Amino acid sequence: MKLKFALLFAVAGLLASVELAQAHHSFAAEFDGAKAVRLVGKLTKIEWTNPHSYFYLDVTSASGKVANWGCEAGAPGALSRRGFKRGDIKLGDTLVVDGYLAKDGSHLIDARRVTLPDGRVVSGGSAGDGGPEDSAAATQKR
Repeated sequence: MKLKFALLFAVAGLLASVELAQAHHSFAAEFDGAKAVRLVGKLTKIEWTNPHSYFYLDVTSASGKVANWGCEAGAPGALSRRGFKRGDIKLGDTLVVDGYLAKDGSHLIDARRVTLPDGRVVSGGSAGDGGPEDSAAATQKR
């Protein structure tokens, strides 16, 4: 009986670690560094979660069609250390997000630089993910 319990516990631990490993990934695993994009849209949803935060924008195309885009950013703690805090944005705010398209063609981008409603530009990428360097500091000096 003890052996069955130990085996069950080991399998549960292994499954939990696999899910965590899949949740955190390198930039190149999901995004295309050659496909830069700028989104301007209204904030519809915010998820301050680890290991990545997500926020969603309704973006209107030139033809007038609205699409909801997911923007993947760093962990909440990392974003806060860079000056991007929960209270900086609220539903309905307009954000400008510079990032890179997902390889799978979905409406998901890696948010490398985010222009907040107050005009501040913050780095949204995950540190150490191997993605393109953030240019927020250069933009702020302009």
